[in-house]
Amino acid sequence: MAATHTIVRNLPKGTARWMLPSTARTHLQPKQTSPRNYATTNSLPRNPSSTTSHRKAITVASDDGRVRWTELSTGEKVARSTQQSFNFLVVIAGVLMTGAVATVLYLEVFSMDSKTAIFNRAADKVKKDARCVEVLGPKKEIIAFGEPSWSRWARNRTIASRTEKDKAGIDHLYMHFNVQGPLNAGVVNLHMTKRPDESEFEYRFLSLDVKGHERIYIENADAGKLDKRNQGKMFGVRWW
Repeated sequence: MAATHTIVRNLPKGTARWMLPSTARTHLQPKQTSPRNYATTNSLPRNPSSTTSHRKAITVASDDGRVRWTELSTGEKVARSTQQSFNFLVVIAGVLMTGAVATVLYLEVFSMDSKTAIFNRAADKVKKDARCVEVLGPKKEIIAFGEPSWSRWARNRTIASRTEKDKAGIDHLYMHFNVQGPLNAGVVNLHMTKRPDESEFEYRFLSLDVKGHERIYIENADAGKLDKRNQGKMFGVRWW
């Protein structure tokens, strides 16, 4: 081995390797190493407990969904499930509340049978009646409002009303509100009914009471019935 290295050192420059002895060429070949398999961090199985130790524990309040489900411990999975269930219940509650508000808004404002709609229609009838305008003043200056309030700045005043159903299944609606014009102020009373086979309320009477004046009937369904009953009577006795 030492002789071979001596020969190689003493060779002049430019000498070809094939001119060397076979034993020398063999020793000059680079040493071949067999590949070895080394364990890397990517090939090692992940341990959830090791990853959990390097991050903050997840709770119901602190979970933001960034950590994968497979990396969560049993307690953290319970916390995430609890948080998602709570969020789902909040969404369902919001949908139910929105539906309830929409239903109340429709029944109280937009429905034809709502008290607000009936109040507005009755107030328009008062303003369009010539007898009411004569007593109260110009219709453009007549205002209608609910119960009197101690606050002069209060705009939304409660409209007094009540509903009931009789033995025949007929719905009765009673309402009264206030009107005021440049000449006088008064109180409007109305009574409406709705039979089981009807879809809307109908007037039984709509009247205006102003102090110092006779009652003005804008609608009076019973007036026609009284006239028919009085026909053919003299001194309270029906003669034909």
